[in-house]
Amino acid sequence: MGLGQVCAVYVLLSALMCGTLSKKNDEPIQEDKDVLVLTESNFNRALKLHSQLLVHFYAPLSGESLGSILEFAQAASELKEANSDVKLGGLDVSKQKDLAKTLNVTTVPSVRLYLSGDKYNPVYCPVLKSSASIISWLKRRKGPSADLIKDLSQLEKFTAEDDLVILGLFKDVEEGAVKVFYEVAADVPDLPFGVTGNEQVFSKYGRTEHSVLLLRKSKMAEHFEMTSETVKDDVILFIRIHEMPLVTEYNGKTSSKILSSVVQNHLILFMDKAGKGFKQTYRAFKSTAKEFRGKVLFVLIDSGEPRNGRIMEYFRVRKEDAPLVRMVNLTDSFQYQLPSDLMDIQTFTDFIESYLQGKAKLKLQSEPVPDGWDKQPVKELVGMNFERVAFNHEKNVLILFYSPWSSDSRALFPLWEDLAEHFSDSEDVVVARIDITANDVNIRMMDRYPCIKVFPAVYAERVVSYSGEAKLEPIVEFVNAESERAKVDKAKEVIERKKYLDAQKEAAKDEL
Repeated sequence: MGLGQVCAVYVLLSALMCGTLSKKNDEPIQEDKDVLVLTESNFNRALKLHSQLLVHFYAPLSGESLGSILEFAQAASELKEANSDVKLGGLDVSKQKDLAKTLNVTTVPSVRLYLSGDKYNPVYCPVLKSSASIISWLKRRKGPSADLIKDLSQLEKFTAEDDLVILGLFKDVEEGAVKVFYEVAADVPDLPFGVTGNEQVFSKYGRTEHSVLLLRKSKMAEHFEMTSETVKDDVILFIRIHEMPLVTEYNGKTSSKILSSVVQNHLILFMDKAGKGFKQTYRAFKSTAKEFRGKVLFVLIDSGEPRNGRIMEYFRVRKEDAPLVRMVNLTDSFQYQLPSDLMDIQTFTDFIESYLQGKAKLKLQSEPVPDGWDKQPVKELVGMNFERVAFNHEKNVLILFYSPWSSDSRALFPLWEDLAEHFSDSEDVVVARIDITANDVNIRMMDRYPCIKVFPAVYAERVVSYSGEAKLEPIVEFVNAESERAKVDKAKEVIERKKYLDAQKEAAKDEL
């Protein structure tokens, strides 16, 4: 083949390839309920096609993502009907791991707005938990972010529309400190914002300086004075701390607010609202809340409300146990129970202060140790015997942490019997299980249930998580490998322990 023929073939192939690529690029991006299904192969094209692309990064198996997926789809449909310039897209980070890494996505669910095709400088959105807040945030970005209140009659109408509203009082509603207020309004889309420079409104609330008011049912609940040094985050923190009443009752409407509160320490009163002594206890609880605003969120769970059964189950509180008070920190989910039957201001105050000072005793819960718990092939553990078995330096202990109402957990029970039979002749391997919903254990549990862990036969209290297939052979291999590693590590520990004991003996001799 001559040079001319080769060139002709090359040109032909290039034309064919360009045609194929062009055809592929012309194909519409798949949508699911008006939300673009974004992948590594179409993300850049989506940026070019849409000058305003709001992207929802999610993981389908995450409980928080499930709710946000539905709300995001609802917002997409509403924006489509309104012929909005903003297009919504969703990216499953569990499937698009490389792209998520490239975009530095570290939190799910999360939302970012990409403008004019700029892939690396998105606008990071606040937490948007509802379709209404998504649409509100987009509208406020275009402006204005707050309703202009011109007179008292308009103020009355504005405050009557919602139980809780934010009102900015500024002598100049266009320049100066008010700009910080507008930035706050844009980033807090779940609350209504109004702004006024009307002197009668200033007088109505007894204010003379720039102020941000939190109005609850038309009445001023809290106020924040703006200065030249006030920044956006200061105002947002003020709003997020005070948007909740002194005591928030848990229900379907308040649950998301409680869980997303900036205050991570929650003092929870479990009590039947229709029960004897409720009013007196509630008054003491509410009075205590005033002293710890911003440090502790006070929550009431009505133990007599049937719809609270699941949340009571989560905290492992029976209706018969109420009234009781627990402190819970959302960052680690550890619980601390009020060690008293007294329910008065002083008792509540002393307990909170002991917790804040790190002196409160962690609450560990356990079922009774069952009869013959160690006679069966699979050992039945509870909170009271867990540490004695799991951290026995003579045994490698394989434990299934399960939830009794989980079908995934129950499906592993036959496998656990098979594992127990496999290791029945082994003197240094124990196969056990524990109902983790009914028994607290003093180790950090970050896994979803069911989960599998090995506690090797070493002096150090080591815990090794298993993440392989739930099948006999790979689990046996995992246990055997950890057992062999434990022998090596324990031999080193014995040497170090001997050195330490010898040093202690020598020190004792020197003292004599």
